[in-house]
Amino acid sequence: MTEPRSDEPSDDDQSSPLHRAGDFLSRTDSSKAAVRAARLARKLAPQENTVFPSHERTSDRLARLIGDTKPGRQSATRELGLASVSLWQNMIERRRPSASNVPVPVTILFTDLVSFSSWALRAGDDQVLDLLKQVNDACAQVIRSHGGHVVKTLGDGTMAVFIDATQAVEAAYECGEAVAAITVGGHRPALRAGLHTGEPRAVGDDFIGVDVNIAARVCDAAGAGEVYVSEATLADLDTGRYLVKKRRFRAKGVPKDLHVFRVLPRYDDTDPVPPQ
Repeated sequence: MTEPRSDEPSDDDQSSPLHRAGDFLSRTDSSKAAVRAARLARKLAPQENTVFPSHERTSDRLARLIGDTKPGRQSATRELGLASVSLWQNMIERRRPSASNVPVPVTILFTDLVSFSSWALRAGDDQVLDLLKQVNDACAQVIRSHGGHVVKTLGDGTMAVFIDATQAVEAAYECGEAVAAITVGGHRPALRAGLHTGEPRAVGDDFIGVDVNIAARVCDAAGAGEVYVSEATLADLDTGRYLVKKRRFRAKGVPKDLHVFRVLPRYDDTDPVPPQ
């Protein structure tokens, strides 16, 4: 008679309270109700406030390891684990000294809808709110995908910051394309964008200073579908990737010798022709 292998559970083991408890927990972990509850808890967990972590933290590595567990399978334990990491990161960030009045080297992006006010006067409130929601959601998604951070929305515009100037310019163009695809009440909005690279002051979740003002004024100078950059941002770009056209620029509250340029991505024969 064949003896059972020592590493295989016996019938007694399988019927033990410990085994039954483990089996119950396994079934509960993958149940739809438990997973939904855990995902809700994760969404409700406060998110950390830091804009650009300078390096991968222990909590980031832990979150990645948790996210990689049981791939392709719903797991309440995994969702709760990620929620716990979010809470941990939020608590750590709250205990750090305030970043108030600290210079932060970034590229600042402002976007703005062209002729929005005149259209809004004719459209109803429902259409205006619908358009703004679609525009803000589309821009936020593009900005995040390029490593940027939405600082705030400003009525019909957005302010965001990026570590990388090239990513900021690419995000600006993609925001314009995403917004151009939106139609509300027969109206197709047009976006303009302006960028400036500098060291604004971080005050809580916001940024202030002359560099922020410059970026806003550069945006004001652009036309529908255009992306303007200051010479400081242009210095951080690979100009071989863009057509660069200098533009006349004068604005209050910015240096008189500031130079502004329109940048257009260069396309090869296989790429679609950019909109004019």
